[in-house]
Amino acid sequence: MSTFLIEPGAKLANRYRLDQVVSETGGATRWKATDETLARPVAVWTFAEGFPRTSEVVRAARATSRIPDARVTQVFDADDTPPIPYVVEEWVVGSSLADLLSQGPLDPERAAGLVAEAAEAIAAAHAGGLYHLCLTPSKLMWSSGGAVKVTGIGVDAALLGAPVADPAAIDAQGLGNLLYAALTGTWPGGPQNSLPPAPQGPSGPYPANQIRQGVGEPLASITTRAALPHLVGQVVPGPAITSPGEFCAAMADVPRLIPLPVAPAEAAPPPEPGTSRRTGEFGSTGPRRSSRNGTGPRSAAAMRSERPAPSRMDRRAAERQGSPQKIIIGVLAVVLFAAVVTGAWMFGSNMRNDDEAQPSGDGSEQAGGEETVETVLLDISGAEGYDPLPSGDGNEHSNNAHRAHDGDTAGEPWKTESYNDPMGSTKDGVGLLVDLGSSREVHGLNLYLPTADHTVEVRIGDQAASHPSEMEAVDAAMPAVWSGSVTGEQPIELETPTSGQYVLIWFTELPVDNDGKYRGSIYEVEVLGVE
Repeated sequence: MSTFLIEPGAKLANRYRLDQVVSETGGATRWKATDETLARPVAVWTFAEGFPRTSEVVRAARATSRIPDARVTQVFDADDTPPIPYVVEEWVVGSSLADLLSQGPLDPERAAGLVAEAAEAIAAAHAGGLYHLCLTPSKLMWSSGGAVKVTGIGVDAALLGAPVADPAAIDAQGLGNLLYAALTGTWPGGPQNSLPPAPQGPSGPYPANQIRQGVGEPLASITTRAALPHLVGQVVPGPAITSPGEFCAAMADVPRLIPLPVAPAEAAPPPEPGTSRRTGEFGSTGPRRSSRNGTGPRSAAAMRSERPAPSRMDRRAAERQGSPQKIIIGVLAVVLFAAVVTGAWMFGSNMRNDDEAQPSGDGSEQAGGEETVETVLLDISGAEGYDPLPSGDGNEHSNNAHRAHDGDTAGEPWKTESYNDPMGSTKDGVGLLVDLGSSREVHGLNLYLPTADHTVEVRIGDQAASHPSEMEAVDAAMPAVWSGSVTGEQPIELETPTSGQYVLIWFTELPVDNDGKYRGSIYEVEVLGVE
């Protein structure tokens, strides 16, 4: 029998400190906790001794970690061995749909945008054999970072335990219920998460467009077909929506907007000053992904070249200098001007008398006159692990490659597979191939790696070639455009801007991990370039 006491302050794996109970479900307890290694909040599930579905929940959590969709709550750790089995998940800071609806129903286009994002995440989970089965307004989150998150995928279904005949239909109806709630501020199945029940008619809840004006077609039809399938054929033409994939297809042409940010239920810590997620040292945590309006961070070279202009107060102080100083300065200026004019006249005379022209030294290149280019963080359309044949197997944890461009520099990283050597003896290297969607002018990168040396080459090309040496840029074979050692958070400047659709971060030497294996990791890669 376990003697481990589960109470606030207890620590799991010598790392996760349990802070407070959030909810309990028949022997499974959800905690808000602190990952003391990375100094970040996390959500932790613990299970009472004898809880019958511990292994199922842990397996579901591990499977959830493999879903390639950033809107699915990340699973960081899971262990079903005694004394205390646990699951560690991302703690989402922000507002749930229930919180958003406390201010009233959402605009139809914003309701459509929020729920359509959730539907795509659920559809991705179904493609991986995982379900939710418990979709409620508290499970749909609008994070303080401006992203949609769906909590409970896989884990909630495993906690439920009861087998269901048609999980796709249940999740499709759950998505319809979320859309119904977002449009009307009521829940079609009775009170839920502080939402009142929907008004009832002879056939059950009224359709959304009969409760609230302004809910037009096709949004009203989709809501009824998903949330109230028994009304299909009576109120709206069929068919009923019976899977998340069908829901996504129906929403594809509906006008949508992402909800406006609201005050989160829990404020996120300010980015500066802060602590490094890996070292714990105070300081800047680096730039974040820019918005798409073209106002992003400058390149590292441009930022270093900037200097603050003299303030108005400084100029006024200079103007208030005493008149004797002004007289002396004026006299010196006249003398200097005369000397310059005389020297220029003598130099010009000598040049005209030369029999042979001399190389020009007119000083047209001004000191510090190197042109700086305004750069932004370029959008990344996708990424995949890169382990080229014949020494590799063609894949390098590509299912988790999205973690390296999800905008979260403090989340779970993409990792290479583990190796017995640091690279070089059995293969040339492994890496991550980033797709920019089209050929772009790249000026540099920001890499966020653990605090262990990775020897890296950066290559840029218009083709995802079978080997890094074959990557081409602008119809010409390109060597590595940057190489060196990368540790922690590091900007990389390209000596010459290079155009291409693909950016390869190619590890030619990997650091040793805690288990004695060699493994590379990337928390986030940001590509700087010109729009």
